[in-house]
Amino acid sequence: MIDAGRLDDLLRAIVNGHRCQPGQLVQILREAQDALGYLPASALTAIARALALPRAQVEGVAGFYSFFHLAPVGRYRVLFSDNITDRMLGSAELLERLCNKLWIERGKVSEDGLVSVDTTSCTGMCDQGPALLVNGRAMTRMSAERIDRISELIRTQLPLADWPPEFALVEDNIRRRDTLLGAEWPAGEALRAAIARGAEAMLGEMKLSNLRGRGGAGFTTAIKWESARRAACHGEQGIRYVVCNADEGEPGTFKDRVLLTSYPDLLFDGMTLAGLTIGASQGLLYLRGEYAYLLPALNEKLARRRRDGLLGSALCGQAGLDFEIDIHLGAGAYICGEETALLESLEGRRGIPRIRPPFPVTAGYRGQPTVVNNVETLCKAALIALKGGAWFAGLGTKQSTGTKLLSISGDVEAPGVYEYPFGVSVNQVLHDCGAGNAQAVQVSGPSGSCLATHEFSRRIAFEDVPTAGALMVFGAHRDMFEVARNFTHFFAHESCGFCTPCRVGTSLVMNCMDKIARGLGSQYEINEIFKIHRLLHAASHCGLGQAACNPLFDTLQKFRPAYERRLRSLDFEPAFDLDQALAAARQMTGRDDPEAHFGLAARVSGVGS
Repeated sequence: MIDAGRLDDLLRAIVNGHRCQPGQLVQILREAQDALGYLPASALTAIARALALPRAQVEGVAGFYSFFHLAPVGRYRVLFSDNITDRMLGSAELLERLCNKLWIERGKVSEDGLVSVDTTSCTGMCDQGPALLVNGRAMTRMSAERIDRISELIRTQLPLADWPPEFALVEDNIRRRDTLLGAEWPAGEALRAAIARGAEAMLGEMKLSNLRGRGGAGFTTAIKWESARRAACHGEQGIRYVVCNADEGEPGTFKDRVLLTSYPDLLFDGMTLAGLTIGASQGLLYLRGEYAYLLPALNEKLARRRRDGLLGSALCGQAGLDFEIDIHLGAGAYICGEETALLESLEGRRGIPRIRPPFPVTAGYRGQPTVVNNVETLCKAALIALKGGAWFAGLGTKQSTGTKLLSISGDVEAPGVYEYPFGVSVNQVLHDCGAGNAQAVQVSGPSGSCLATHEFSRRIAFEDVPTAGALMVFGAHRDMFEVARNFTHFFAHESCGFCTPCRVGTSLVMNCMDKIARGLGSQYEINEIFKIHRLLHAASHCGLGQAACNPLFDTLQKFRPAYERRLRSLDFEPAFDLDQALAAARQMTGRDDPEAHFGLAARVSGVGS
């Protein structure tokens, strides 16, 4: 353990690097953990003192995010993706294999303090799983051979930088290209086009395009921008902000990962022109913690844009046009994909969704007018600046203009990213990705909807099948009960815990599904799930709790036999078997007579007959 003097010096340098701003707490904790391996109590105390924050607040933030650790987790922290598509590829068996090789239990640190192995919800690598994270670094396409090799690398304590580079290879897997993915977009071209149009004209093009948000909600982008542009800033130093939501945490979604990897300049052009349109001078990119490996390349791209006059002051040589972009890294919290929870995290707090109104466009980041857009949305805005709103509105359908990027994974021959104009049928998508025996498609991740075969003629569009971009395909051989059960575990794990209905309700639903899986369920559990859903939907603080039972209802309606064949009876039966619980006592005492069995003596003697 580092001595107190060196610890204070280290933490003081980290805090000073963030200008002693309490709003940078999440970033400070991340850097402190990178240096120390975990966040000891002494470090939390020192950070609280340096930022003049209550000690309880600092520990509360550190305890909220799953990638922060208040106790040692080993020099090597291995986290297997527990998403359903990774499980379908054998991730659970690979996790057990690694634990056996390393002689450790899942979730516990090895006796020598070297390594720990556990699971995380989803790594955003569903197209190239099974995937895992080692000290935050993504590893893809795991196999038994690779797991055996990783166990050797850990035992020999080889530095992560020296591991085989093919283990950390993350491919784009772009399978179908259209207007966005099918062309080269030179850095600054869209920005210069927007500057030439002017802010009001650019806003007019956005209105003409009818671009709707690609993050899932589908809110009209121009309305957001205009509302933030018209909203008054608060205080003498108040400024407007543009926030890019790159917290792509919905299981089965990875399209934004591809845009961040191969089209970052298009994204940064979109953020910058959005800033110029609404009168903002600061942009913030909130990057999910699982994509930390992208941070160096993105920072280098921003540095290059500053050198080229595409970022900072006097953009493209135009005096008075200023815009800067900073990147904030998340720390493992699905709830931060919700825009107000994301803003809370950006401000250095726990990612608890805010009560609305007020909405971010009037009181967002630091209480100022803020536009929060998804990565794909901002890239599409850059295309509109280049080609015009009328051109964009001519693509797709009237209510769903433009194209949509789809992240396709599961039982398909070619998982990856597909770009289609809105209005494409689910059947066409399944044909193109090689899903010949699909029985179900989960759209928009666990919080979305599940389509059965009779619904495959429906179309991807806001007016028919809306989606944030995830399509998980399940073949005829898959057990849809287990799919739904995995989703209930996801929601229980990712509940922020703020409101009692969601914190308790998601756990109760998970317990009901686990009881059915053990063969101890009955119609009672099904009824309980419906009752809990009504409570969750009416009383949850945010959409996570309200959507937590969606996958259960869809699968119960469309794949009910998958549930019924597990039910022990149609009436209530207690899951706790008292007679079975006495088995250990009978073995220790050497008794197996009727008197040693619960209820058996009475039945043998005829009592109560």
